[in-house]
Parts: sequence; C-alpha cells; structure tokens
Amino acid sequence: FFQKTLTAVKSWFTLFGWSKGQNPISVPHSLRRDVCIVQLTVAQEKNFKRKVDKDKGFYEMLLHLNGQPIPGIAASQSLPSDPVERMFQLHWQHSELLSFLRGQGAYLSHVMPEFLLAPEDYKIWAEVNTGLRVGSMRSSGRLSSRPVFILEHGTFETMSKRAWTDVLLQIYKVFVLPRVSSRTVPDPSSLESLHNMPGIKSEPLCSNVYSRYERTVLIWLNKQYEKYRKIVWKDSQRGGIPPMRWIVNFDQDLLDGLVLAAQVAAYCPYLIPTHFIKMYTNPRTQEQLLHNSLILVKALHSINLNIDVKV
Repeated sequence: FFQKTLTAVKSWFTLFGWSKGQNPISVPHSLRRDVCIVQLTVAQEKNFKRKVDKDKGFYEMLLHLNGQPIPGIAASQSLPSDPVERMFQLHWQHSELLSFLRGQGAYLSHVMPEFLLAPEDYKIWAEVNTGLRVGSMRSSGRLSSRPVFILEHGTFETMSKRAWTDVLLQIYKVFVLPRVSSRTVPDPSSLESLHNMPGIKSEPLCSNVYSRYERTVLIWLNKQYEKYRKIVWKDSQRGGIPPMRWIVNFDQDLLDGLVLAAQVAAYCPYLIPTHFIKMYTNPRTQEQLLHNSLILVKALHSINLNIDVKV
C-alpha cells in the first residue's frame, strides 16, 4: 500500500508540481539533493551557492503550488562550507518548512527536521546530538533539549522516504485540494433521485477521514454519476443502466471504473459510443472489472490525458 501511495505521489508531482512542464522526481533522493546538497570539494571556499535548473528546485515547486515563498527561505540559498554549520542551516530550513506547513493545516507532527536531511548531514546531526561534538558546540547554545533517537543508516533511509512522502502528501492537501470549489457541483434540484440517498456533508468536523475539500469531491462524484449513468449507458447491451450507488470513498467505490467513466463522459460525451458503451454496467468477475479498467485507460489515452494510470 505504501509503495502504491509513493508511486502515485511521485507521478502527480512529476506531472503537475512545476510551473514549466514535467520534472521527474525521486523520493527522497532528488528532493534532498535539491534542498541539501553541497559539494565538499568546495570546502576551501567561503560559501557555496546551490545551483539547480531554473524552476526545478523543491522550493520553486512549493512557490508554484502555494503562490508565495516560505518566509525567510529563498528559492536559492548560500550554504556554509563547514559541514556542521551547513547541517545546522539545513536543519533550520527544514524546521521552518515543517512549521510553515503545519501553520497551513498540515498534519506533520511525526516528521522531525532531521528526517529530511541527506544521510551525510544526518550522520553529523547524530554525532552532534550524541555528544561527540558537544565540547565544540556547547557554547553556541544550538543543541536540542528534546529526547534524541539515533537511527541506523537503513532505518534512517526508510524514515526519510516516509517523511518526504508525507510532506508531499500534506503539501497536496493544503495547497492543491483547497482549490476545489463547491460551485462545480451540479444543481441538486436537477437530480430528484438524490433526495432518496443519504447526503455527504462538507462541514469540517463531519469526518475524521476526509477533509472538507475531499468530501466536496465526493459530493461531486455522487451527483455527476447519478446524472450521467442514465445518459452514458442508456443503450448498454452489457447490463443496462447501472444501479444507483452511494460513493463514500476513493478506493472501493471506484474499483469498477463506472464512476470515473461517468465523470469523463460528462466532459467528453463523444467517448460514449466509442468507449464507455462497451463497459459492463454490473461487473461480477475480475475479468469484467479488468475489461472496464482497460476501456477507461484507453479513453484517457485517446484524449491525451496521459497521467500514467495503470489498468
């Protein structure tokens, strides 16, 4: 499940996270490189200016999605050549990033700034916090008073991957999902049959699973499906018009492809006779579910919506 989540996250941010086209990312490696890397070969220089392709760095991506930079952090930073000083600055940057995201409503209490460091910087952080450098650093007053848990290399890499994945998920939640508007939901008065179905409330405290914006999307899915199931499959030879359903989640209720097909058909009705009419409207076997998914993915490809969704 975690691997599938990671794949979906990487795919979305690769395709839609940047202001100027696609930019492949890896989690956590490219993200840590964009915000962390400083070549040790330039240690003789006073400062090293991070150089990345324009509009391709992590903070450029955040600026694109958020519309404003994180206070105090520029998209391009000068980092000290001293490894310890560099680690402290990166740790501070990650602390500011997490504080900023939490201030926007992100759930990241389990992510520590050190989890976002590169392995070589985490090693320095561990040495400092376990006392190997206490003598040289005590006078600076920069040692943390909170409990310290030092991770082995393999465990750290696993934790870092999880931490960066959760950061990306929460960035999506607080900067992308709020763009959802209830104005896109069809007029309820035009869907009389929905009055017999339990409603989904969009108020903030109505669910401990989905946010208000996710529930707005669920409302949209319900109303669009109820309206277009009778239009898309009115001439179906593979089960007739599919029955009414209550769509309350984004996994089980979308498995047969019919709900998603109805959404696409609402905007691309020309796909109905060429693709969607061939779907099973009451699929009962794995083969029929696969058949429906194949048709849906082919329909997405036919309109050049190549978002790398696997059947």
